[in-house]
Amino acid sequence: MRDHITISEVGPRDGLQNCKGVMPTDLKKRWITALYEAGIREIEVGSFVPPKLFPQLADTAEMVAHAKTLSGLRVLALVPNLRGAQGAIAAGVDAMGFPLSVSETHSRKNLRQTHDQAVENVRQIAGLIAEQPEHSRPSFEGALSTAFGCSIEGVIKEKAVLRLAERLVEAGVDELGLSDTVGYANPVQVKRLIRRTRDVAGADRVKSVHLHNTYGQGLANAFAAWEEGIETFDSSLGGLGGCPASPGASGNIVTEDMVQMFHAMGVETGVDMDKLIATRAFLEEGLPGEAIYGFTPNAGLPKHMVA
Repeated sequence: MRDHITISEVGPRDGLQNCKGVMPTDLKKRWITALYEAGIREIEVGSFVPPKLFPQLADTAEMVAHAKTLSGLRVLALVPNLRGAQGAIAAGVDAMGFPLSVSETHSRKNLRQTHDQAVENVRQIAGLIAEQPEHSRPSFEGALSTAFGCSIEGVIKEKAVLRLAERLVEAGVDELGLSDTVGYANPVQVKRLIRRTRDVAGADRVKSVHLHNTYGQGLANAFAAWEEGIETFDSSLGGLGGCPASPGASGNIVTEDMVQMFHAMGVETGVDMDKLIATRAFLEEGLPGEAIYGFTPNAGLPKHMVA
C-alpha cells in the first residue's frame, strides 16, 4: 500500500467524449490550467480520433500544446491506431494509451478492430516510438478495456485478459492498465485480476486502474486496487464520462470523491480540495445542462479535514 498516489484526470478526454455538448477550446484550456493549479499532475487531455466521430475532441493537438506549457504536468492522450499515434507524437505527448477491449465484440464496435488487428496496431505504434529520439519518446500503455465484464458479451474470462496482457507486452507496450469500462467490477475481482496480470506481465508493468461507478462500487474498487499497490488512479471531475460503445455504461469515479477518500485515509495526492472543487465551474459554464456528480462537493469537506 502506498502513502502517495497519482490522480490521473481523464475528464478532458473520457468525460467530454460522452457529452452531447462541445466545450469551447479556450474554456477547455482554462479548465486544464485550473486542474493543474489545484495540484493535478497527470491529465488525459484528449484523443487523436476523427473529428467527425468525436467533435468534442477535435482540438486535442491544441490541448496538448497548451498542457505542455504547464511545468511538471504529465500530458496523456488516447490513440486508437497508428495514425492517431503519429498525431500524438507530433503534438508532443508524454504518454499515450491504446484501448484494447478484452471483449472482441466491444473492440469491433469501439475501435472497429479485431484483437489481431489491434495487436498489430500496437506493434506498429511501438515501432514508431522506437524510431523517435530517445529523450522524446512517449511512454506507451496498453489499456485492457472491459477487463472486468462487458455489457455486450457479459462475463469476461480472466484467462482472456491474461492472454491479451501477454500479447500487448510482446507487442511492445511499456505498461498495462486494467479498465472497468462498464463498472461491473467488485473489490475481490479487482484484487485477484491485478495479482494475476502482474504474474504474467510483471509487477512493474501493472501500475494503473481505470474504474467506472455504474453500480456504485468505484471507490471500493479503488481502495482494493490501492491495497494491491496500484499507484495511478483514473477519475473524472464531476463523474463525467462513460463509453459510447457500451450500452448502459455510466460515468467514471468522481475525482473530488476519490481525492477525499484518499486524503481521509492519510494518503497524499498533492491535490488542494478547495481548488479542485472550484474547477467544477468550468463544467457548469462549458456544458450547460450536462449532469455532474459528486458527494463531496455537495456535502462539503468534513470539519476535521483541512483542504
